[in-house]
Amino acid sequence: MRPQLLKVSKEPQYSFSVRRDLAPYVNNRWHYHPEVELIHFKRGEGTQFIGDNIRRFKAGDVVLVGANLPHYWRFDDCYFEETSTIEPDVRVAHFCENFWGSQFLDLPENLHLKSLLTTAKRGLQVTGITRQRVAVLLSSLLTSTNNQRIILLMEALNIIAECKNLEPLSSIGFKYDLAEDEKDRINAIYEYSLKHFKRPIQLEEIAGVANISPNSFCRFFKSRTRKTYSQFLIEIRVGHACKLLIENNLSIKQLCYESGFNNFTSFHKYFKLITNKSPLAYQKEFMGKLAV
Repeated sequence: MRPQLLKVSKEPQYSFSVRRDLAPYVNNRWHYHPEVELIHFKRGEGTQFIGDNIRRFKAGDVVLVGANLPHYWRFDDCYFEETSTIEPDVRVAHFCENFWGSQFLDLPENLHLKSLLTTAKRGLQVTGITRQRVAVLLSSLLTSTNNQRIILLMEALNIIAECKNLEPLSSIGFKYDLAEDEKDRINAIYEYSLKHFKRPIQLEEIAGVANISPNSFCRFFKSRTRKTYSQFLIEIRVGHACKLLIENNLSIKQLCYESGFNNFTSFHKYFKLITNKSPLAYQKEFMGKLAV
């Protein structure tokens, strides 16, 4: 893909950036940057793209994104409505791998941190109690000063490095091209797909959005994402179905069609293929976690 290079700003008195975002449109594009990103969604939900991985994100999620790994968090449409009374609450830290000095990560005591940042080049979903501990540290970082900032960030990374249940996101073979041209094309494809996935999207239609021929579109999309556009749409639809299952307001057959599938058999097949669970098992597992 052709992500947009994003310049991450920081205050001159600090060596890395920490901020709180309360708007859904902050950096709301497919982008990358040389800084590592540690992010916590205290409020908000939508669709998460990291490398070639697509899934839902929700309140409570914590993700570590390695340097130059393209990513994009697209909040649900309800956050963009003029009459909306809901807003996200996101805490995010950006730091260069060498902000503490070029030799720091090579110290024997820090090899676990160096290994973590290497693994994070695929993106890492932080889970369990570790997620909650990191969220508290990120919140403290917002108001910390002087070297306390560095201590808190290192503590967060230490906790993540010790976690046994980190979930890599992007596939090992994912390649990304950092060229700047065509950066708007992939954003147009993503944005259009997220708005219209509930109905069939014809190849000629999405190729027109990308302003290339249908044959060229197929080659372009497959070479950049390692998947066909049909696979891409299915992953978005399954992600939306997961959201509806968690909300538990519709029957499984109803949410099948609400998610853009035209028959229940294909919905069940693709849902299980992507999540390794049936829709009912997915819903029961989530409800069981709430009861704990």
